Amino acid sequence: MTGQRVWMTGLALVLAGVLAACGKAAPESKQPGKEQPAPKPALTVNVTHLTQQVWPRTATASGAVQAWQEASIGAEVGGLKLAEVLVNVGDVVKQGQLLARLSDETVRADVAAQRAALAEAEASAAQAAGEARRAHELDKSGAISQQDLVQYDTQAKTAAAKLASARAQFDSQQLRLRYTRVVAPDDGVISARSATVGAVVSSGTELFKLIRKNRLEWRAEMHGDVLPRVQPGQAVRLRRMDGGIVNGRVRQIAPTVDANTRNGLVYVDLPPEAGSTGIKAGMYLSGDVQLGDAPAKTVAETAVFSRDGYDYAMVVGPQNRVRQTKVVLGRRQGGQVEITQGIDANDAVVAAGAAFLSDGDLVRVAAAGAPASAPAGAKP
Repeated sequence: MTGQRVWMTGLALVLAGVLAACGKAAPESKQPGKEQPAPKPALTVNVTHLTQQVWPRTATASGAVQAWQEASIGAEVGGLKLAEVLVNVGDVVKQGQLLARLSDETVRADVAAQRAALAEAEASAAQAAGEARRAHELDKSGAISQQDLVQYDTQAKTAAAKLASARAQFDSQQLRLRYTRVVAPDDGVISARSATVGAVVSSGTELFKLIRKNRLEWRAEMHGDVLPRVQPGQAVRLRRMDGGIVNGRVRQIAPTVDANTRNGLVYVDLPPEAGSTGIKAGMYLSGDVQLGDAPAKTVAETAVFSRDGYDYAMVVGPQNRVRQTKVVLGRRQGGQVEITQGIDANDAVVAAGAAFLSDGDLVRVAAAGAPASAPAGAKP
């Protein structure tokens, strides 16, 4: 009995030990790849501050290139057939140059008929004037009645009036003959042609369009807020389709603005050689109007980067941690960019490589003249 009790006690102790062993947590095994990441190293950066400069102030605009003046050249006589067309679109013409010729056979016949009528009227007028003169001589001797004298005077005046009418009709027919020759009213370039050989035209039908003097202008559309700063004579830089620049000058500003867009037109004269540089009437181009000089707060372009559609700079704050700051950019010139909003004059801005930093990153500010460290992944 005593031995059985001892055996039971020993068994209980063994079971207790086993349960205690099972309750202990197994030590964690060290698995490869589970090491804690090392803290991100602080990059060495150079800093810069806003610089006060005086830059030319410009206003960017877009608009259509149009002819300075476009002349419409039409037929001045109707019912005649186009016999000859001598120019085409793009031809350079001189004032008075023959552009087209209308069939003139019927007009020449009318001129001949009217010349004969004029000769007849001249003869009748001369005869009536002679008879009136002789009647007045007879009147001095009382050999003619007053009634006959008045009749001779009336016949002379009637013949003179018919002569004037015949002469006017003859001049009109000569003018019609001259109008069968369609000539250029000014120097310029033919910009459109609707004349077709064989077509019978009516009076006033447009046959050609002419860009006078081959002179073009840029009609810049500018917002009403900018227009008060635009003045005649200001220089303009117009960007061509191929990237080249054509210089122009403001001629005048429209007196009204569009009620819907709030834009007004600025008329810019282009040089005579603009057409030979590839600029054509009808093109829609952009350019800059020089509004004069104005102060600018600038930093290097390398200090600014774009992210998610906005422009930012990294400002070094307390404890050398950077703060991603949204900025508003203005003019650019010589590797510098104007900052209109976002940065103060006392802010220390990362001068380069800011795009490789994140908001809150720790940095080391390099001493003046010391090189900055290259961010990981940056190209040397």
